[in-house]
Amino acid sequence: MNEPPAGASGPGRADAGNRPVRTGADLTASTAIRYALVPAPRLSLDAVSRRSGLHPDLIRRFVALGLIDAGRDAAGHLVFDPTAPAVLARIQRLRTGLCLNYASIGLVLDLLDRISLLEAALRGRGTRSETPPWT
Repeated sequence: MNEPPAGASGPGRADAGNRPVRTGADLTASTAIRYALVPAPRLSLDAVSRRSGLHPDLIRRFVALGLIDAGRDAAGHLVFDPTAPAVLARIQRLRTGLCLNYASIGLVLDLLDRISLLEAALRGRGTRSETPPWT
C-alpha cells in the first residue's frame, strides 16, 4: 500500500494531539473539516412552552405529528432548536387564519419550505422571472 513516510500527515490524518491536520490542499477542498465554535443552544420543552404560550402536551402532539422537529437529551427529554417558538407561532397562524387541520398544516409547511428553497435558488442564479414573487 502507499503509506506516507513516518511523521507525514495526509489530509485525513491526525497529528499527535488527535486534531485533524489541514494542509494547503485541504483548505481549498470542498470537504474541508469544520468545527462548531459554540455549541448550538437547545431549548427544553418547558422553555418552548413558556415562549410560545402553548401547553406542553400540544407541543408533544406537534412533535408526534412531525410538524416540529425535536431531539432528545441524555435524560430522554425533548429538546428543541431556538427557532421552535417561531415555527409553533407559524403553525398556530395557519391553524387559526386558514382553519386548517394539523395534517394539512404539515403539507402547507412542506410546500412553503420548498417554495422558499426554489426562490433562493433563483436568486442565487441571478435570474428573475417576469412575474413578481407571490409572497
